[in-house]
Amino acid sequence: MTSKDTGNQGENRAADLLLSKGYKIIERNWRTKGGEIDIIAMKDEVLVFVEVKTFPNATSDMLSSVLGIQKQKRIVKTAKHFLLKHRQYSNSYIRFDAIVLDMQGLPPAYHIENAFTE
Repeated sequence: MTSKDTGNQGENRAADLLLSKGYKIIERNWRTKGGEIDIIAMKDEVLVFVEVKTFPNATSDMLSSVLGIQKQKRIVKTAKHFLLKHRQYSNSYIRFDAIVLDMQGLPPAYHIENAFTE
């Protein structure tokens, strides 16, 4: 299985987790030239930009390096592009979450709400 296959399966699991928690999936793999957001979802009046990471052989110490400042900035910039193109969400609260899958020492699917802010 390639890393792309692993990523796609992880994103499917993450989307299923969000749906089971009452979120509505707005977009998946939303791209601009500068970046990509794995999942954009809505719950109540909160628009959530979700980064999905599948780490079958990693530890929690590695998470901060993979979801570092540069990655966060790229996600925020991409989210701003999304909001410019989709004005219907301009009055929504915004949140940046992460869903970590298969990491040692964590549940199989671990949802981190407010994983980072702008």
